[in-house]
Amino acid sequence: MVDIRFGDNLELLKEIDSESIDLIYIDPPFNTGKTQRRTSIKTVQDEDGARVGFLGKHYKTETLGTKSYNDAFDNFMEFLEPRLQEAYRVLKKQGSLYFHIDYREVHYCKILLDQIFGRDSFLNEIIWAYDYGARTTKKWPAKHDNILYYAKDPDHYTFNYDAIDRIPYMAPGLVGPEKAAKGKTPTDTWWHTIVSPTGKEKTGYPTQKPEGILRRIISASSNPGDMVLDFFAGSGTTGAVCNELGRNCILIDNNPEAIEVIKKRLQDSCYIWSQLQSEI
Repeated sequence: MVDIRFGDNLELLKEIDSESIDLIYIDPPFNTGKTQRRTSIKTVQDEDGARVGFLGKHYKTETLGTKSYNDAFDNFMEFLEPRLQEAYRVLKKQGSLYFHIDYREVHYCKILLDQIFGRDSFLNEIIWAYDYGARTTKKWPAKHDNILYYAKDPDHYTFNYDAIDRIPYMAPGLVGPEKAAKGKTPTDTWWHTIVSPTGKEKTGYPTQKPEGILRRIISASSNPGDMVLDFFAGSGTTGAVCNELGRNCILIDNNPEAIEVIKKRLQDSCYIWSQLQSEI
């Protein structure tokens, strides 16, 4: 079951019972100082189209729509702190938090999370590396995100090592045929492509994250029937993967465009929807 909630995530977090959540994954705005937009298009055959393709056929491009959200905060840490305090409160004692951010803010966010969870609760900084998009010529191009992984109790938390997907060895000849065939578990550096612009996962929502990243996190750090929370739900990838893996999920977002994307994405699944009375 996926529970979709529309409204201010701080107020909605206060409605969740203490120690009721097994796993939290959040991908908050990265505070880039910009409005993030993503325009969806499709190409259709048209005799008057300006584009010429295979066998000389003509095509035109149609714009399906633009989705956006604001990604600028006067004080990002003041925005995050009360929400992360609530995240700590609602986590069960054996629960975990995965906090997805980029290089601009990760160092400030880690200090804040250390203060809330305790430095001993910090388990990993996962680097998600990809290789797509424009490349600056003025510095090394930034092609990774950071995911900070915390356990509420660093001595007792869910981590299903055997459920982690295996990846190929980079030098299979050095480990022998048996190990090479089995593959290895990932380290704290994850090489994974972004969501393909033409793939079936694509929703058109800005900053959509690939299901493969969430599948790895949810498989490792929760069990079937557990409750997963994502209070910056965006395109709803967390909910889609929870449905696939048999987890329950609460998705929260205050962007009407995000809610519509999530509902469309989960239209063949079982979900409930609610919103703050102040938003009606």
